[in-house]
Amino acid sequence: MTVKYLALSGGVGGAKLAFGLTHAVPAEELGIVVNTGDDFEHLGLHVSPDLDTLLYTLAGINNPTTGWGRDAETWSFMGALEEVGGPTWFRLGDKDLALNVLRTHALQSGTTLSEFMANMANRLGITSRIIPMTDETVRTVIETELGPLDFQDYFVRHRCEPVVQSIQLQGTTDAAPTAELQEIMTADALSAIIICPSNPYLSIDPILSVPGIRDGLRKCGVPVIAVSPVVSGDSMKGPTSKIMRELGIPCSATAIGHHYRGLIDGLLIDNDDASLEAEIADLGIAVKPSDIVMRSTEDRCTVAKTAVQFAGELGRGRMPNAEQAT
Repeated sequence: MTVKYLALSGGVGGAKLAFGLTHAVPAEELGIVVNTGDDFEHLGLHVSPDLDTLLYTLAGINNPTTGWGRDAETWSFMGALEEVGGPTWFRLGDKDLALNVLRTHALQSGTTLSEFMANMANRLGITSRIIPMTDETVRTVIETELGPLDFQDYFVRHRCEPVVQSIQLQGTTDAAPTAELQEIMTADALSAIIICPSNPYLSIDPILSVPGIRDGLRKCGVPVIAVSPVVSGDSMKGPTSKIMRELGIPCSATAIGHHYRGLIDGLLIDNDDASLEAEIADLGIAVKPSDIVMRSTEDRCTVAKTAVQFAGELGRGRMPNAEQAT
């Protein structure tokens, strides 16, 4: 089936909206471009945390408590690893381990990451497309007072505690969008592009940093909207608000509008931030206040339907000011 709706997503927070989108539009018409900047090599395995979170969530086998990892997981491998003095700071459950072992073998055998994910989605009965942002290696590095930290070192080993000084994306000059994503962006079949409420700096920026993606999205000629990841001056999930403060950026829906200015036509914000509507509109961005906090499955579907409706209201083409530089 032709992809008519394209979403950009990181891990847990983005997966919530992606799940809702599979119920707001025909699932087979949805493609989700997923961040791979936090992929890394661990114990000789190629680990893709955001891709796997999307895979498990859309298949209905994710851990409902953590939002990441598999449901009904067991931990025999980690227990045995600890017994022999192995590193246990990054936890791989037994079921999750199976996928990582298989992915590593596939990549070493010449299969691309996008081919592997398409195969896994098909095996798990997922009709939406889960699309890695690139098949090349792009890595997110966090500059901190401790020095540069690979993403997982910062996020998991150090629990996001070091102060962020800057964020570097390594490998982007040699990267390109996956063939499937390039085809979608040039096929003239899209109806809307939706940026999920993932961390703009750690999850969405790596996607947009891949040469050809930002410009390709701008040239699609369809409404591009983002769902704000912050509500009432705080992030809905993860360290977004902490990172914004440490980078000297006000944690507000307006700041999110500034960050995506020049790319998006509309910003879906929470009703609690409705007072910011005018200043966001001054950026040349349409604004729609709504209830965007996703605590339940019903919330996810409702927010997704609102986002799709918002894109439909904006219609084809861009607002006059949307091409302004950021």
